[in-house]
Amino acid sequence: MPDDDKRSVPTPARTAVSTGIPGLDDILAGGLTPQRLYLVEGTPGTGKTTLSLQFLLEGVERGEKGLYVTLSESADELRAGAASHGWSLDGIEVYELVNELGLDPDSEQSILHPSDVELGETVREVMERVDALEPSRVVFDSLSELRLLAQNPLRYRRQILALKQYFASRRCTVLMLDDNTADVQLHSIAHGVIVLEQMERQFGAERRRVRVLKMRGVKARGGFHDFILDTGGLTVFPRLVAAEHGADFNPVTNTTGLAELDLLLGGGLVKGTSTLLMGPSGSGKTTTAVRCLLAALERGSRASYFLFDEGKATLLARSALLGMDLRPYVANGSLDLMQIDPAEISPGELSSRVREAVEQNGSTFVVIDSLNAYVHAMPDEQYLILQMHELLSYLDQKGVTTVIVLGQHGVIGEVRSDVDLSYLSDGILLFRYFEAQGSVRTALSVVKSRVNAHERTIRELRISATGLQVGEVLTDFQGVLTGLPAYGGKVAMLEGETVTSGPVT
Repeated sequence: MPDDDKRSVPTPARTAVSTGIPGLDDILAGGLTPQRLYLVEGTPGTGKTTLSLQFLLEGVERGEKGLYVTLSESADELRAGAASHGWSLDGIEVYELVNELGLDPDSEQSILHPSDVELGETVREVMERVDALEPSRVVFDSLSELRLLAQNPLRYRRQILALKQYFASRRCTVLMLDDNTADVQLHSIAHGVIVLEQMERQFGAERRRVRVLKMRGVKARGGFHDFILDTGGLTVFPRLVAAEHGADFNPVTNTTGLAELDLLLGGGLVKGTSTLLMGPSGSGKTTTAVRCLLAALERGSRASYFLFDEGKATLLARSALLGMDLRPYVANGSLDLMQIDPAEISPGELSSRVREAVEQNGSTFVVIDSLNAYVHAMPDEQYLILQMHELLSYLDQKGVTTVIVLGQHGVIGEVRSDVDLSYLSDGILLFRYFEAQGSVRTALSVVKSRVNAHERTIRELRISATGLQVGEVLTDFQGVLTGLPAYGGKVAMLEGETVTSGPVT
């Protein structure tokens, strides 16, 4: 056919069946295609049964009939498991294929091969139950028992094909659960394959993730997606793709609340950028982040503070002592101060919490303090830098002002970081200790800014009872950033008592 005679065929609008798990529906571009057979794979304990119950309960909410066919668990066990999540199975038919009669030795026969009879009877009983109930959603748990009954790969495949055609003729959407994650032949039969995985770690909670291995006719979000299994069921955190979240905003420059710090930064912090506060422990990174945060709150912005290293009460009390009281903003809801346990949270869950803060709570200023504990809790996460890249790119595209705290090892002389985020950040504020007049002091400088013509100078930073103070340019010092400067002039140093009543990072 000539090219000019070709006609494009419009793609019909896709209808989808919700799985009852919003994050999984997001990955599946809305949900499952109805009236198809799907395979849910995973080793025991990964959450297959919980996922299937959420699938059936979503159907009950929509007025659809549901059938749970079980060969591996009793109806009482299923109801007890559902009750542990606060669910009732009212409206869902639970059918046990193996009951007390099936386990009775007297019911066995010896004329025919047991597998021939038992497999045929099992499939026939399933079909009879579906004919009687006429359900819209069916869960078959599990294929492991059916595979054992078949005892032959060819007979097993034929029975699965027969069930698939039968369910399609009855307009059922079916989830088949399986413990075997290496059955390629079964993958070819199913319309879609969802794989659940559980990974143990040396310390902290296990990591769970889900992957859509196959989904015909659907552009599912590829890759692994973190999820948690807790009271209330599965919560899936779709992998963040920053390119999908662009927004229009005006990249205005806002003050940090300190005129001298604004001069260093070339005017202040720019909306839609990320600034990395980097330096050794105790140099004032968190206090500087709080000062910038307070300036945003005073402008009427909403903010979120993700706190990894210290307790909420400690941060609030210490900030109040420095004249930066955050408690009124926490009380009125404009500041969401979240304590994060790095051993219990995955990268996907952190990204999801940040998205919720921005999209649902309206936060335009985000502080992550600090990344050190998060990195230490995830030594086996090979792609943490890529995940942070997506997260920071997402925040930038949403017009959020982001401040990240990263502690460095060492005090005087050579210092180093656990992770290099310098290329990801739009600006870098560097903190360094140096010796002068018989005391240890802190130097502050901006070594990078993609958006402002910043100062290339080094100034002194002091933390006192009145808050932060930024001094004059240290023009008469040489080698300040090495920690061992040579003094050759009369630059006045900041005076006043340094606050040491609590940890300052």
